Amino acid sequence: MADPAAAKEAPKGAGWLNLAIEYGPILCFFLVYHHFSPDKKTDAVGAGEVFAVVRGTIGFMVAAIVAVGISLVKLKRVSPMLMLSTALVMLFGAMTIFLQDPFWIKVKPTAIYLLFGISLLVGVLRGKPLLRTLLHTAFEGLDDAGWMILSRNWGWFFLFFAVLNEVLRRMLSTGDWISAKLWLFMPLSFLFTFAHMPMLLRHGLAAEEEGEVATHPPHE
Repeated sequence: MADPAAAKEAPKGAGWLNLAIEYGPILCFFLVYHHFSPDKKTDAVGAGEVFAVVRGTIGFMVAAIVAVGISLVKLKRVSPMLMLSTALVMLFGAMTIFLQDPFWIKVKPTAIYLLFGISLLVGVLRGKPLLRTLLHTAFEGLDDAGWMILSRNWGWFFLFFAVLNEVLRRMLSTGDWISAKLWLFMPLSFLFTFAHMPMLLRHGLAAEEEGEVATHPPHE
């Protein structure tokens, strides 16, 4: 069960801080990649694109570590979901850098989505809403049924994202895949998140907690 005391320590406006922590690293990757992105006409062998991906990955890894630090200092907690996703960012990021191969950073979201999707659905089958544990965040008044619905829905949504990522990374160039992460995956995440607000309120979420909903995908 989430720690109510930890939730009370979170500063006012923590919802926006959660957004920055969760989406900041992928935005950093996008910006660094495009800063170093080569001219397609002159980069016939694709070496410049690999260079840009590696630099973007380094930025992504640094931003992910900074996000954990901000969460610890400002929110007084680091959720298990954030810790696990950051660990996978470090693993796949290191492989991308050392092997100079964008494949690893592109397949990383699939691994993350599968891990959390399967874990949440197994928890639902066992009658345990694992999303509450993974987020380490208490939504005041939200009942067990509400947590169970969130865990089930996000479990299936993560699996959908895993399939979508696999399709897009095989069909698109690296640059287009990176753009899809920003302009497709993130908007879908926001829409899916806020589509749950009526359900959350029906299951007891306190009105003052509405702005603090942080059930977003982990670092992608």
